[in-house]
Amino acid sequence: MDQGALQSAAGLGEGAAGGEWLSLIAPAHNEQENIGPLVAEVALAFLQLEAMGVRCELIVVDDGSTDGTRAAVLAEARGRAFVRCVAMSRTAAGKGNGQSAAFYAGVRASRGSLVATIDADLQNDPVDLIKMVARLRESGADMVQGDRSHARKDNAVRRFTSVVGRFFRGLILADAVRDTGCSLRVLKREFAVGLPLQLRGMHRFIPVTVADLGGRVVEMDVSHRPRVAGTTKYGFGIWQRAIPGLIDCFAVRYMRNRRRSVESVELPLAGAAGVPG
Repeated sequence: MDQGALQSAAGLGEGAAGGEWLSLIAPAHNEQENIGPLVAEVALAFLQLEAMGVRCELIVVDDGSTDGTRAAVLAEARGRAFVRCVAMSRTAAGKGNGQSAAFYAGVRASRGSLVATIDADLQNDPVDLIKMVARLRESGADMVQGDRSHARKDNAVRRFTSVVGRFFRGLILADAVRDTGCSLRVLKREFAVGLPLQLRGMHRFIPVTVADLGGRVVEMDVSHRPRVAGTTKYGFGIWQRAIPGLIDCFAVRYMRNRRRSVESVELPLAGAAGVPG
């Protein structure tokens, strides 16, 4: 990022015009090497979003990191009004609380009318958020879900588990979203706060849950980049991915069948000021 862009980015979040406000949530567990580049890339994307009338904030959720992730976020936040750090408790095993829980903490801390999520490992490109916000506006949808499938170069095992996962999600939940594992997404706040993300693994079911809550979900191709620093936090193979994912599908269907509408209005009391007795 050049010096002029750095100076402009430092003032992000202090006085952007427009009624929309986007909160970008980035869970991070032991990602200290990626924090600086993440903030720099997000700042450039935010400059373009604020030119579109969208005020922006970045919430990095430190999910119990055991390295210098938290210190790196706090260092990046100095002089940058758009950067915030939310710290989660460290688990006994030192593995963090998980992506779903980190998203939940970020949503609760967010102030935006729009909520976006992104991985902190730099595999998502923040520039894609500009097109996603535009797509949300143009389509009238309630959520835009990123799709990396055209750009991924996975090995045979991961491709197989992805195909199996899509098949069973479609069979059990009628979920047609192609890439539910993509963390890059934008959705309206009213749907974000209704997601039961305090439950482990629920981040994979964000699109179908938004649809269950009455929202309209559209997909959009986004970039996918190789990890250049840090290590993946997810397992590979049948036992680590496919079997738990299948169990989760049945759990989500169970919750769907028990969900009830909570819409309500307060009725005026007779005799109150301005109300006929």
